[in-house]
Amino acid sequence: MIRVFLAEWRKLRRPTLFLGTLGVVFALSVLITSLLFLLLDSHGGNGPRGRVITRETLALPSGLYLGFTNFASLLGTIALSVFAAQTALEYTNGTLRNLLVRQPKRLVLLAGKYVAMCSFALLTVLVSAVGSIGISIALAPSKKVDTSAWFTHDSFQLLYSNLGNVYLSAIAYGTVGMAVGIMLRSPISSISISLAWILILEGILSFTVNGLDKWLPGQLMSLISERNNPDISYTYALVGSGIYLALFGVIATALFTRRDVSN
Repeated sequence: MIRVFLAEWRKLRRPTLFLGTLGVVFALSVLITSLLFLLLDSHGGNGPRGRVITRETLALPSGLYLGFTNFASLLGTIALSVFAAQTALEYTNGTLRNLLVRQPKRLVLLAGKYVAMCSFALLTVLVSAVGSIGISIALAPSKKVDTSAWFTHDSFQLLYSNLGNVYLSAIAYGTVGMAVGIMLRSPISSISISLAWILILEGILSFTVNGLDKWLPGQLMSLISERNNPDISYTYALVGSGIYLALFGVIATALFTRRDVSN
């Protein structure tokens, strides 16, 4: 599996994918966190969905990471796109057959590719955290936000917790993307259908049907990074996402091991 892992990273480290993805992640995390501070006194809100985040909230030990956690859902969609594209391209380009010649054990090949993409997702999470935390420290003095609680023991404990939750959320999105890529075997179809469902259809359904967001996979995966959601508990989001991921994983694994490798 180590050879599969290294082979997958030969593709992941291509400048257009590696530098392009990390650059976009860094820029978006800085932008979203900057708006959190720059719109601090705006009546239209400075948080997701028009939510108002006050100076008092930003002054808490968790205030240093609010911008980072707000970026988690977008980070998940980026992971979904990378996982789906990297998987489906093997079918589109016809390279999967060549890979199976070198590694005929399909489950080993699938596991190696998955672990490699999970490590890439971890890198995007770390880059996002660096960008968000850095711009928060830079903008806090100009907006008169008290940062004394940011550099305490409680704050550092929250850092590890937030990093873990955001990474779990990104992996959940990425797993769905990889599964859909195996099912559809087309990068464009996999990414467009997945994002249309998660970003558009689920958003419409969750706003129009009361209580339906508790059953939608995209909503549950995004809530993994929000441990303090008043409506849906962290445990519920984690278990619900796990059930969906197990279902997607079983279907995708069965198709990958049994179906013909051609597109």
